[in-house]
Amino acid sequence: MKHKLNIIIGSTRPGRAGPVFAHWLEDFAREHGNFEPVLTDIATFHLPVLDEPHHPRLGNYQNDHTKAWSKVIDAADAFVFVAPEYNYFVAPAIVNAIDYLAREWKYKPAAIFSYGGVSGGLRAAQALKPLLTAVGVMPISEGVALPMYQKLLESDGSFQASEQVEGGTKTMLDELSRWSGALKPMRAT
Repeated sequence: MKHKLNIIIGSTRPGRAGPVFAHWLEDFAREHGNFEPVLTDIATFHLPVLDEPHHPRLGNYQNDHTKAWSKVIDAADAFVFVAPEYNYFVAPAIVNAIDYLAREWKYKPAAIFSYGGVSGGLRAAQALKPLLTAVGVMPISEGVALPMYQKLLESDGSFQASEQVEGGTKTMLDELSRWSGALKPMRAT
């Protein structure tokens, strides 16, 4: 059985580019063959700034949006965060979504597919990694960064990846698959 890869769209802004990259990544991951990709759009969960009355480590969720978010994240074996860079940092929606949960993240690897201006979102990717480790996620070093991402979008809004992006994405998914398999016994306990 293939491991479940949640491709998390990290921007909730109107006019965001994240879904374009996430859909491309979903198709690429399906073709890659090591994962069952699942698109996971933070925006569809309507998570307000953390509003649970109890600490996430207790798993005593009161709100339906938290229960739905918990179920989707708990079912995953690995993650790719499609992460924009906002003001040299990770998108607040990603930080908030991670902070909602605790045990659901543990012993799962994550890669970061970032996009932004000249840095390609690398500052956001680096800022995200300590948060991921704090909740028990293993962020891998292999990732993809798309600098000046607006220039990579076609006039119809689609994304046609370069050979370099495809190669980097394949390497990222290969490594993510290795980590997902290696951490599986830890997730089972």
